[in-house]
Parts: sequence; structure tokens; C-alpha cells
Amino acid sequence: MNKSNIILIGMPGSGKSTCGVLAAKALLKNFYDTDLLLQGLEQNRLQDIINGRGIDYFLAAEEKAIISLQLEATVIATGGSVIYSEKAMNHLRSMGKVIYLHLDYDTMVHRISNITTRGVVLKNGTTLQDMYTERLPLYKKYADCVIECSGNTVEQTVEQIVKEVL
Repeated sequence: MNKSNIILIGMPGSGKSTCGVLAAKALLKNFYDTDLLLQGLEQNRLQDIINGRGIDYFLAAEEKAIISLQLEATVIATGGSVIYSEKAMNHLRSMGKVIYLHLDYDTMVHRISNITTRGVVLKNGTTLQDMYTERLPLYKKYADCVIECSGNTVEQTVEQIVKEVL
């Protein structure tokens, strides 16, 4: 498979979609958001899938959607929970370079004010801090490179993504 893709992973609020669109323009690539793919396949918003069908169903549907991807020359913004599936991550890694957009905990909390409607996978009784602590090593495990985004503007993060690729 062509490894011309750039795959963005990271916590909710790290800028995967926002920066991904702009990085794709700068790199003359297509842009693809796997959250939108999942919503389209399920005919439902992410939060409604989680609320209505449960987290296990959501994660299985996300994995299936990711594994179906066959893209080239594309910046791919993934859902924050994609790293729970080794199968999905191995597929993404076979398609291109995986860039982890890292945020510190406080910045993430500051950026995601719409936690109850945004489609964040939070297991019952789990706090945002628990989710952050659980996901951190998984993002690092799958990343080809890490970009520190906590103090960045959107433009600075995009610039760093472009630099990593060129």
C-alpha cells in the first residue's frame, strides 16, 4: 500500500481535524476525518452512537470503519479513541506516517468544553483524567513522531506537521 498518507492521532481537542484540513492544503493532499466516516456509516452522531449502542459497539464500529480505509495522498484525522484498537492502528501505520498531536491535561480540558456532546469515549465512572492517563502511553506507542501542541496556535501546529512531513 502507498504510504503517502499522514495520520493524526491525539486526545480530544488536540486539533486533529482543525489542523488536519490546513495541513492537507499546505501539503497538497486530500483530507479525511474518520469521525465523519463513522457518523456517515452509522447514520448518527458520535455521542448518540455511544449513548444508544454503548462504548463496545462504538469502538467495534470505529475499528471496522478504519480498517475499510484505502486512501492515498491524504491527511487523515482520527477519532481520539482509535488507539484502543491495535488492528486499526496497524492498518493506519501501514498507510503512512502517524503523527501524535500531544496536549497536556489542562490544555485538553480547556479546549473540550462540549464533553457531553462531542462523542468522547469515557467508560462508566471514568474521569477525563483517567482517560488521559490511560490513553497517553497508547498514543506514544503508535506514533512515528510527536508534536507538542499545548502552547501552540493552530498555525504553529500546522507548520510543525508540514515540517515533519517534508
